[in-house]
Amino acid sequence: MTDNRRATAGTRHNSGHESGRGRPLAVFDLDGTLAETAHRQHFLERRPRDWAGFFDAAGDDTPLAEGVALVLESAKECEIVYLTGRPERCRKDTVAWLAANGLPDGRMFMRRNDDRRPARTTKVERLRTLASGREIRMLVDDDELVCDAVERAGFRVVRARWASTSQALKDGQEREGRT
Repeated sequence: MTDNRRATAGTRHNSGHESGRGRPLAVFDLDGTLAETAHRQHFLERRPRDWAGFFDAAGDDTPLAEGVALVLESAKECEIVYLTGRPERCRKDTVAWLAANGLPDGRMFMRRNDDRRPARTTKVERLRTLASGREIRMLVDDDELVCDAVERAGFRVVRARWASTSQALKDGQEREGRT
């Protein structure tokens, strides 16, 4: 089920509107998939990890060309959905970053501020909920553990292998349930 090629899916969709009801969903992670996080990973190399600093610096992320091209291509056939491990408190800044970088509108699902479960758990749960009423064309994500779990759950995955991810970020994703 893994697909490392660029896959198609999507059109612009305003959050909360039902206009794209019958279209399949293309689901995109943010950090490491659409947004380059290398400049802020140093916050996670400290002890204790500075998660507030890590997320506060997200507005300075540069877009990842490969991920942006894929989401824009996907938006031609599918409704775009953003599924991120960022905490809900980052919503306003994240929406502004997406708009400033010309990314398609779409529903966004974020982690509750107090939710520390691993992303491989939370993302599979959300995909199953979304799939109860719609076709999921694909999930695009850079986290190998998320990709493995999503594939085991029966969904198509495109592995975003175009970003640099530190070991500290990988550890934080899995052990601390923070992104």
